[in-house]
Amino acid sequence: MMGSDPLNLDASGEWAGLWWLPEDPGYQVPGVLRYEPECGLTLSLIGAFEDRVTTTPAPGVLMVHEGRRTWGVIHGAADQREISLFGCLPSGSQRTFGARVKTPDKQTVLATTALIGAHVGGEDEAAFSTTEVSVEDLGRWAASSVLEGFLGAPGGRPDGSGTISVKPVEAQSAEVDGTEFVLTHRHTLPFFDQRRGGTVGRMSDTAYMQITRREASSLNDAIGYARLIQDLISLATHRAAGMIWVRLKLALDDAVSESGGPRLERNADVLYSPPVVGKHDAKAVAHHRVFFTCEALPFEEIIPRWCGMHERLQPATNMVLGLRYAPARYVENNLLMAVGAAEVLHRGFDMDEPPIPPEDFKPMREAMLAQVPEEHRKRIRGSLRNDPTLRDRLYALAARPDQEALSTLVPDVDRWARRTTRARNDLAHEGRTSNHEFEELIAIVDVTTAVVILNLLNELGLPAERQREVVRDHPQLRATARSARDWLSTSEVDS
Repeated sequence: MMGSDPLNLDASGEWAGLWWLPEDPGYQVPGVLRYEPECGLTLSLIGAFEDRVTTTPAPGVLMVHEGRRTWGVIHGAADQREISLFGCLPSGSQRTFGARVKTPDKQTVLATTALIGAHVGGEDEAAFSTTEVSVEDLGRWAASSVLEGFLGAPGGRPDGSGTISVKPVEAQSAEVDGTEFVLTHRHTLPFFDQRRGGTVGRMSDTAYMQITRREASSLNDAIGYARLIQDLISLATHRAAGMIWVRLKLALDDAVSESGGPRLERNADVLYSPPVVGKHDAKAVAHHRVFFTCEALPFEEIIPRWCGMHERLQPATNMVLGLRYAPARYVENNLLMAVGAAEVLHRGFDMDEPPIPPEDFKPMREAMLAQVPEEHRKRIRGSLRNDPTLRDRLYALAARPDQEALSTLVPDVDRWARRTTRARNDLAHEGRTSNHEFEELIAIVDVTTAVVILNLLNELGLPAERQREVVRDHPQLRATARSARDWLSTSEVDS
């Protein structure tokens, strides 16, 4: 059950206390750390750390150079908690050198990451035993809840009675290369909120992920795990799933305290700027917009597969998810991103079979080069490659997923491959796409992105029947299939 709740990344926070540099703990400066989801972390100091770049070429001589110092770590103690700030950059200082009235200096410091609850020496210091992560729609993807509701309906007619109850669910776990991933829940006890106009009863259930390595992990490791889970839920829900909170548990050298009793676990909350900040109170994604849940792909199967895929196919995954996290405003950018994701994914699948057998290609190339003047031979040699073309790669990707699902999504694979190749080549080589209507370019982007996603789902092991359901029932993929029929199907005139 919930004790002290983690710090949500979509909620503002403020901590007033003392701050110092780890190499000089005796010099402490009062100040206030503020966190705003839109702006990040700002430390306002009454006093200042030396941010000038100086040298002392001779005794009593101080030279001030251009530029400003930055600090990898600043430590603090505020509101009864230890705080570590990372990636610190001074953004403004107000000094009183030569002032008529001596007043305290002021300094503003920006930080990229804050650890609320622990002092560590750096983002790579292995100081934590467990990472806990909450991502938008993780509960929908988990397809489990500790809450159950019943409506009284004797004889099939509701009588106004009903109950909401808590029934703990068993945690699900999977181990990958010595790292344990656990899908678990935390919930509140029933609470009755007495209002003047009525009473509201509340209970809440939060699904979250625990990641524990055999050896201690660092803050950078934790943020990497958080991104791993965020990308998985983004793929499953076909939207940019925001990060709600990240909490770390400190590794304890000894499980027994000095008094002889068990040591209490210490938590540290992470504040940073993920690709998308999650809104913990926003309405969950509709179930028909989710590609897969743990009902379709069991947790103990999906996690090992995703960990392997995320590492092996990360460039392609990043590119296609980039269209969700930060879509470009211009169709040309999205065209290059979608087609690039398809090419990179094909390479990641290690499907690069040379079109011409190498033993045949080499003598052919040498024979052609023999006809080229010596001064141009090096340039021509570099352009004679035995690699699959973009069209070859698109055909190969279309052949991997369930073919019934793929044919529903792309009724005319040949035309899609040809028009996509021409659009990319026109844009890359001529700087324009005058042979394509704007609506056709949008269709090419959407269809190519969908083919990449369908390949990722197939690689994850999504059953063929579920692939067909996704293409048939998901509103966005239905619209993509309509665009493919309208713009990428064979017509009498092929421009």
